Amino acid sequence: MALHGFIGTQIELKSPADKFYKIFKGQAHLIPNVSSGHIKGVQVHEGDWETHGSVKIWNYHLGNEVGTFKEKVEYDDENKVATLIGLDGEVFKYYKSFKGIYQFAQKGDVSVANLTIHYEKRNANVEAPDRYVGLMVTLVRDLDAHFAKA
Repeated sequence: MALHGFIGTQIELKSPADKFYKIFKGQAHLIPNVSSGHIKGVQVHEGDWETHGSVKIWNYHLGNEVGTFKEKVEYDDENKVATLIGLDGEVFKYYKSFKGIYQFAQKGDVSVANLTIHYEKRNANVEAPDRYVGLMVTLVRDLDAHFAKA
């Protein structure tokens, strides 16, 4: 069984792709207000909210797990991609490497989010990170509902 892998999904959005990308690049501190059931907080550890290479620490609640995720962010403005490269946190009990990718695209009147996790398991008994993809989906859907109300 392979220890390296990736898992992901694509979801259709009601709101423009630009709104999602702008939240991830520069306004991530607003996410706990919108997705408070799962995201309990986010703080800048190094850098700032919008600079490529900045480090943030996320506090989340997922099922029975309350955890932190320390990440270094990379932005691709042209393709509206925010890549969160894991540095530390509870996920590293199970994975040697963990990288979450949020890509937002506008296709005519429809927006989509491509949500992917690239990972390396610590051993063959570790499951693929489906539940973390689920967290990504919940977060994006919460943002979409928030944007629809505004």
